[in-house]
Amino acid sequence: MRTANKLDLLALVAITRLADDAYGVTIHEEIERVSGRQVSMAGVYAAIDRLEREGAIRASYSEPRAERGGRARRLYTLSATGREMVRRERELAARMWQGLSEQNAGRRR
Repeated sequence: MRTANKLDLLALVAITRLADDAYGVTIHEEIERVSGRQVSMAGVYAAIDRLEREGAIRASYSEPRAERGGRARRLYTLSATGREMVRRERELAARMWQGLSEQNAGRRR
């Protein structure tokens, strides 16, 4: 299992946060809202594609939206592999930050 790149990890966390409402547009919006950074839709869809190929996420289709011409949305959920990736990345980040005070967080040694 590889270490997730930053956008892949942001997509995994966004999917986790969004639960049953995780599709391309909401994933993109959640990443931008929480990170405060602009990301391209193409980048988000590339991350989703990588994660799906690796088996970290699974796709399913919603019922068509209740409006004329309403289409089904492609929804994403984490697989066991994806949950493990998120857990491992969270533990790594916690270990890296452990023992680091705010005073020396930006200082080089």
